[in-house]
Amino acid sequence: MTSTYKDSGTASLKDEEEFTDILEERRCTTDLGYALRTFNPQPYKGAPSSSTSDLKKAVLESQYLRYIAKEIALETGSSVEKVRQEARGILEEMSHNLQLGFIRLMAYTVNKVFKRLFRSIYVNMEGLNMLQQAIQESPVILMPNHRSYVDFLIVSFILFTYDIPIPVIAAGIPLASMKVVGEILRRSGAFFIRRAIGSDKLYWAVLSEYVRTIVRTGCAPLEFYVEGFRSRTLKSVVPKLGMMDMVLEPYFKGEVFDITLVPISISYDRVVEESLLALELLGVPKPKESTTGLFKASRVLQEDYGCMHVNFGRPLSVRQLCEGKINRSEYNLIPRDLPQRPSTEIQDCVNWVAHLIVRTQEEGSLISPWSLMACLLLQAPITTLTEEGLQWHGLTEKTLWLRKLVLDFRGRLNWPAHTTDSDVMSSTVALHHSIVHHKAGRVCLVQDGDPASQDPLSPEEGVMRTAAAVLMLVSYRNQALHVFVRPGILATAIHITKSTQKDELFSFFCFLRDVFANEFIFIPGRASQDFDEACSLLQKCGAVHMSEQEVTVLETGLEVLSFLQKLLQPFLDSYQLIFRYLCENGAHVFTEKQFLPAVQNLATKLILSGDLHTFEVLSSDTQKNVLSALRRLEAVTKLRASQQNEYKVNKAAVRRTGDILSGKIPPESLHAIPDARL
Repeated sequence: MTSTYKDSGTASLKDEEEFTDILEERRCTTDLGYALRTFNPQPYKGAPSSSTSDLKKAVLESQYLRYIAKEIALETGSSVEKVRQEARGILEEMSHNLQLGFIRLMAYTVNKVFKRLFRSIYVNMEGLNMLQQAIQESPVILMPNHRSYVDFLIVSFILFTYDIPIPVIAAGIPLASMKVVGEILRRSGAFFIRRAIGSDKLYWAVLSEYVRTIVRTGCAPLEFYVEGFRSRTLKSVVPKLGMMDMVLEPYFKGEVFDITLVPISISYDRVVEESLLALELLGVPKPKESTTGLFKASRVLQEDYGCMHVNFGRPLSVRQLCEGKINRSEYNLIPRDLPQRPSTEIQDCVNWVAHLIVRTQEEGSLISPWSLMACLLLQAPITTLTEEGLQWHGLTEKTLWLRKLVLDFRGRLNWPAHTTDSDVMSSTVALHHSIVHHKAGRVCLVQDGDPASQDPLSPEEGVMRTAAAVLMLVSYRNQALHVFVRPGILATAIHITKSTQKDELFSFFCFLRDVFANEFIFIPGRASQDFDEACSLLQKCGAVHMSEQEVTVLETGLEVLSFLQKLLQPFLDSYQLIFRYLCENGAHVFTEKQFLPAVQNLATKLILSGDLHTFEVLSSDTQKNVLSALRRLEAVTKLRASQQNEYKVNKAAVRRTGDILSGKIPPESLHAIPDARL
C-alpha cells in the first residue's frame, strides 16, 4: 500500500494536493519483477502506429526537407543527392530508437539506483491522472525544469510505473558518445542534439522536421527542457526558444488542432551534482560525459540525497494560450511544406509561452527547509560562517519565522508533517553535511581542503575554497528565490530610492526588473501585474500600507523588508563591481575570454582586502548575466564581425546604469516604459 504525504506548505492553496511516495511500493517488490511488469499504455487516439524507421522515412521524404536540400545544393554547388545523403547521416546521429526491452532494462537499473539515492520520490497523483487523460486527446509536450542529470530519468521512470506512454527526450549529443550507455539511452527514447548548431542550415532543417513530425503525428509524448541546459545555479534559466518554436509550429500552421504543454516541477532536498556545479561556476572544467566517468561517480550511491518531489502541472492548451495573441492566417499564404520565417507576433507569442512555462515550473516547485536556512545563512558575515559559526537556536527560530513568510507569499513547502520542527531542522543540516556542520550549538561552513597536501594554501586559493562552499549554499538559496523576488525588488526599490511615491517606486521596480531579467523569470508584458503582486504581498504580511498614491513602510514590516533587501544585495553588489571593472578598465573592446578571469581576479583581490563581501561575483553565471543585461540595456554591444565574442563597451552608459542602481540618479528621472526591451 503506497503511503500518502500531505505537504503542509500548501496551506496557502485552496486544497491540499496529495503526493504519493512511489518508492515505497518499489521497496516491497523485486527490481526484476518491476521491470518485467505488464506495460499497457493508452496512446494518443489520433496517432498512427509507426516504428522508428517510419518516423525517419517521413522526415527524409518530407516536402520541407526536399525543398531545403535543393536550396542548399544550389547555394553550395553540390548535388541534391549528396545533400540528402548528408541529411540522412544527421538523422542517424540524432534519432531515437525507442524499444520496450531497453525501457525495461532502464527501469531495472533506475529502480535500483533511485532506491539507493533517495528516501522517497513523491509524485502528485492528480497531475499524473490529468496527464494520462491529456495524452489520449492531443500531442503532448512534457516540460520539466532541469537541475540534475537525474531529471533525464525520473519522468520516464514515473510514466513506466503508471502505464503512460514513454516520451522521446531531447538530449545533448555528448551523451550519445558514451560507450554502451549512449546506445541504451537512444533505445530508451533519447534523441541527440548538437550543442553548437550555429548557422548550419541543413542541421536546423533536419532537427526541426524531426521534432515537428513527432508532434504532428503524436507518435509519442515529446520531452525537452525549455531552459535549454541544466541550471548550474539551481535557479530558473531564461528559456531558449529554438525547440519551443519547433514544437508550436504544427499548431501555428494548422497541422494539428491543439497541442498540450505539461510543465513539470522537479524539486530536490539535495542535488547529486552540488559540488561539481559550484566548481564549474568557478571555472573548473566540467567533466566530460563518459561511461568511465559514470562508473567513477558510483560513489554517490553511498550518500543520502533525501527526498525528491515531482509535481506534474495542469496541462495547458496551446490553442487557449494563443487565443487572441496571434493571427494564424499568415501561414495560409505559403504552402505548409515550405520554410517560412515567423512574424514578430509569432516570435513574441513563443517567447511569452516559454516564459509562462518556466514561471509555472517555479510556482509548482516545493521549497525545502534547507533552502530557507540557506537564505538566512548567507545573510550572516562570511567570517561568522567560516570561523565562530551561527548560533543554532537563533537560526532555527529565524527559519520558523521565514516559513511563515513563505506561506504568506503563497509559496509551497515540503516541510514534513508529523515531525517536530527541531527534528526537521536537525535532520536537514545532517543531510547537508557536505556544506555545513552543527557542533556545540553553532553552525559553520565546511571548507574541504586536500588532507594529503602538505603545502599551505595561498590567499587566492583560500578565497576559491570558501567560494566553492558559499556557491553550494547559494544554489539551495536560489531554489526559494522565485517566492521572494517580486516583493524583494520592491523592498530594494524602497531601500534605494527612499521614496514613498507609488509611481516613482514603479519606475524603479521596472528598472530593476529589466536589469535582472537574466537572473529571474519575468513574463513579458506583466510589469504592472508584478508590481501589484509585490505590493499586495508586502501589505499582506504587514510590511507596508498601501494608498492610491503611496507605499508607506510600517514599523512591523522592518524585519521583512530588511530580509528581502539583504536577499537581493549580493546581486546588486556583483553587478556594481562588474560595472566598476568595465568603467575603470582602459580598453573599450574586450573578449569574453578576457572578461571572465579579469572580473574574477579583481573580485578576489577585493575580497582579500575586505572591500568586498560577495562571493557570488566569482560565479561565471553571474558575470555572463551582467554582460547580457548590459547588452539589453545597450551599454555593451557585441561586434558582429568578431570570431572571439568581442564586445564594445559604452562606459558612460555603464556608469549611468550603476548610478541609477546606487540611487545617485533619482527615480523621477527614469520615465520607465515597462517591458520596452522585453
